[in-house]
Amino acid sequence: MLRYQIVTNSLSFICGFSTSCVLLLVSTPFLAPSECSVGIRPVSVSNLSDADPLLALSDERLIIFPLKDSDIWAFYKQQEASFWTAEEIDLSHDAHDWETKLTDSERSFFSMILAFFASADSILPEARFFYGFQAAMENIHSEVYSSLIETVISDPLERDRLLHGIAEFPSVAAKAKWAFKWIKSSAPFPQRLVAFAAIEGIFFSRSFAAIYWIKKRGILPGLCFSNELICRDEGLHTEFACPLYNKLKSQLAPCDIVSILTEACDIEKAFWTDIMPATMAGMNVSMMSDYIEFVTDRLLVTLNVGKVYNTSNPFPFMEMISLKGKTNFFERRNAEYSLPGVRQQRANLKKM
Repeated sequence: MLRYQIVTNSLSFICGFSTSCVLLLVSTPFLAPSECSVGIRPVSVSNLSDADPLLALSDERLIIFPLKDSDIWAFYKQQEASFWTAEEIDLSHDAHDWETKLTDSERSFFSMILAFFASADSILPEARFFYGFQAAMENIHSEVYSSLIETVISDPLERDRLLHGIAEFPSVAAKAKWAFKWIKSSAPFPQRLVAFAAIEGIFFSRSFAAIYWIKKRGILPGLCFSNELICRDEGLHTEFACPLYNKLKSQLAPCDIVSILTEACDIEKAFWTDIMPATMAGMNVSMMSDYIEFVTDRLLVTLNVGKVYNTSNPFPFMEMISLKGKTNFFERRNAEYSLPGVRQQRANLKKM
C-alpha cells in the first residue's frame, strides 16, 4: 500500500508545480546579485542594462527577428520539434498491470512518485519563447500524470488524497516548500535560475530513475512511455537553464551555487529515505542517494563549479536517457520522435 501512495503522490506534486515555477521565474523582476551567500544585494531594476545586458528590456526587441542569440533560439526550436500531447499515451494496459504485476510495496512506492509528479508540474525574447513553450509542455505533463492517477487508482478517496500530495505527505511538501522559497522570492534572477535548474535537474530526475527501473520488467507501458517523453522534456529544460545562466554577466559566487544545489540534494535524499521500500531488486536508499549526489555533481560542473561529492553513477540503466530510444513491442511511438522540419531548422541555426 505504501508504494502505491508513493507514485501517485509524486505525480500530483509535479502536475501543478512546474508550470507555476516557469511563470514565476519569467514574470518576477530580473535582479542581479552582488557578492556571496546570505548577503546578496539586488540592484535596482532601473540599472538592469548596466548590470546585465542579457536581462535588459529594449523596445528594439519587441519582435523576434533578426535573432541576436541563435543558440538560445535553437533550444526553443528543439522544444517545439519535440511537441506531443496527452492523447498519444495509451494507458489501456496500465490498470491491469498495476493490479496484477506489482506487489503492494511496489504500488505504494510508485503511487508516491506519481503524487509528487502530479503536484509539481503545475527574459530576452529568445528565452521568453522557450519558457512560454515550456509552460505549455508542463500543462501537458500535468494532464498526463493526472490521467495516470485516474487510470490506476480505483478508490476515489485515495485518488483525491494522492492528487493533493503537497498537503498530505510531508516529504513531498518539503520539496515544494524549498522550490517556492526560491521561485517566489525577490532573489536575483541568476539565483532563481540556478534554483530552477535544481528543481528540474535534481527533484524531477530521481523519480524518473524509479520509473525507468520498472520499465525493465516490461509492464505499465503507458507510464513508461510518458515517462520517457517527459524525462526528455525536463532534461531539455535543465539543459537550457545552464547555458542561459552561463551567458549572464552577473553570476553567483561558486559558494552560492554549491549552497543551492547541495541543499536541494539533501532534501531529495530525505524524500527517498522516507518513501523507498526496503525490498527492491537493484535499487535501494543508498544507491538512490548516490545517484542524487552524482546528478548534483553533474549539474555543478555544467554551471562551471567543481564537483562536491565525487560519487559514481550506481544506475547504468539511466544512461538510456541520453541514448537514442528505440520503439519496443509495447510502445507505439518512439520517444525520440520530433517534428523533422523543425529539427532540421535547428541544425541550420547551429551552422550560423
